[in-house]
Amino acid sequence: MFSTLRRRIGIPYIALILVTMLALGVYLVITLREYDQNNLNAQLSAQARLVSESLAQALQSSPKPEFVDPLAKHWAGILGTRITIISPDGTVLGDSHQDYAIMENHLDRPEISQALTLGQGSSTRFSTTLGFDTVYSAVIVNVNGSPAAIVRLSVPLQEAQSNLTGLLRFLIMITLATSLIGTFLALRIADQTVRPLHLLTEAVTRLASSDLSDEQLSQRLAPSSPEEIGRLTLAFNRMATRLQTQVSALEAERKKVAAVLQEMTDGVIIVDERGRLQMINPSAAAMFEIDGSQALGRSLLETLRNHNVLELWQSCRQTGEPQSTLLEISTTRLYLHAIASPLDQVLPGDSLLLFQNLTRQRYLETVRRDFISNISHELRTPLASLKALTETLQEGALDDPPAARRFLHRMETEVDALTQMVAELLELSRIESGRVPMQFRPTAPLDVILPAVERLRLQAQRARLELSIDCANDLPLVLADSQRLEQVVVNLLHNAIKFTQPGGHIDVRATLKRKENGIQEVHFSVSDTGEGIVPEDLPRIFERFYKADRARAGGGTGLGLAIARHTVEAHHGVIWAESELGKGSTFVFAIPLAL
Repeated sequence: MFSTLRRRIGIPYIALILVTMLALGVYLVITLREYDQNNLNAQLSAQARLVSESLAQALQSSPKPEFVDPLAKHWAGILGTRITIISPDGTVLGDSHQDYAIMENHLDRPEISQALTLGQGSSTRFSTTLGFDTVYSAVIVNVNGSPAAIVRLSVPLQEAQSNLTGLLRFLIMITLATSLIGTFLALRIADQTVRPLHLLTEAVTRLASSDLSDEQLSQRLAPSSPEEIGRLTLAFNRMATRLQTQVSALEAERKKVAAVLQEMTDGVIIVDERGRLQMINPSAAAMFEIDGSQALGRSLLETLRNHNVLELWQSCRQTGEPQSTLLEISTTRLYLHAIASPLDQVLPGDSLLLFQNLTRQRYLETVRRDFISNISHELRTPLASLKALTETLQEGALDDPPAARRFLHRMETEVDALTQMVAELLELSRIESGRVPMQFRPTAPLDVILPAVERLRLQAQRARLELSIDCANDLPLVLADSQRLEQVVVNLLHNAIKFTQPGGHIDVRATLKRKENGIQEVHFSVSDTGEGIVPEDLPRIFERFYKADRARAGGGTGLGLAIARHTVEAHHGVIWAESELGKGSTFVFAIPLAL
């Protein structure tokens, strides 16, 4: 582009200089030629008049024509020109360069005709006698008032123009030199004019092709002059500064939006008018188990593979109003609240799909319903028994002392069960709310296991179960509230004794384990050879009041494992269960080491 602009600026200058110099040269040549021609004609006319005056005097003293030819040669030698003397009838009387006797009649020559008519004539034409262009000047010779002869002087045009040729060469050299200098100056001016534009265009190109980073936007140009291009450069610098400020602000806003979308737990998808994904955040990609980078540009149905979402988007497009629905993703077991909103005011044709994960809320609602159902069930049985026993006593059992004592004993048992349930609920509530003061101290794992085993050893013996301990004395200390962890082991042991058939085996052990990140912890485990737990019950056994079907026959409040889980979590540990039907269960909780 700039070479074209350089040519557009330089070529007209060069053409103007060349045309001007050529026109000037032609004009000078024509002018000099005319000047030289006129000067030559004037010179020849003056010489011809001198010769005519001398010839007139000679003809007056001796009118014989024989002496004319010698006079012509004599005068030609003096003047250095060709002289021809012609009679009024056109007959050549003498010639300085040719034999006049053989020369043809010259009456038809233009200069002769003019001299006879006007007294003087001149012409420039090709000479058949000499064979080249010649300049002629003729003057009439009057003797006693009547024409006696015509004197014609002639000079070869080439000889006459020899001085003019040298001048023309000089003029051509001057023209060429001036043209070269003018061309150089034109190219120089064009280059000086184009160079700032070239630098400015390079800067604009870099600015346009860059990723709008600070390094690119911070480039500035120095004004080359205070003229138009200099002002254009200053305008570019101001534009770049303003653009840098705007881009920096936009980049900051983009980072904020990207950070918000990146950290949002809600899924966000933007779809264009053709139903193709334009943007998807990580939460939405995780919800539908797709690769966000590969999903861009693909259709909504192809990407999410969910007709409910497609229908929601189509309904939003048709009505132009926000639409919402509830979705359940079977593959990920997620429960979502989907909202589709048009973005016509900001992004015409695009729609925003927002997915709120209600799985936790639904889970909590299920837990709440289960809790109410379970506690109602747990309270209904002892309350119904108390009601029945009270009515029996009121109906006459008080008159039968043995029966009354038996009923009162059963009422005491039910009240104790209610008291234990309330106490465990209060304990669980305090642990969950963090109101239970934990006294963490470096504790030996054996000091946690041994007291719990000793408390329940007699109960295990009554159930005809073998109880063993596997815990090394040199295990590292754990940071724990020993009494709280002891209660966790007691709860696990109590369940193991309750659900293991006579003749079975219960093993309590503590081992040192290293996690993948290199951190060491102690794993406490209680294993039994009982009936085991159904796989679908394993994820929920640590919930409040949750009991597997086999466990309900054994009684209990169903709060022991929930209390154990919250106690372990208060120690920054984790608890889990492993079980296989018919082969028994193993409950494990991990506690970090004391530093």
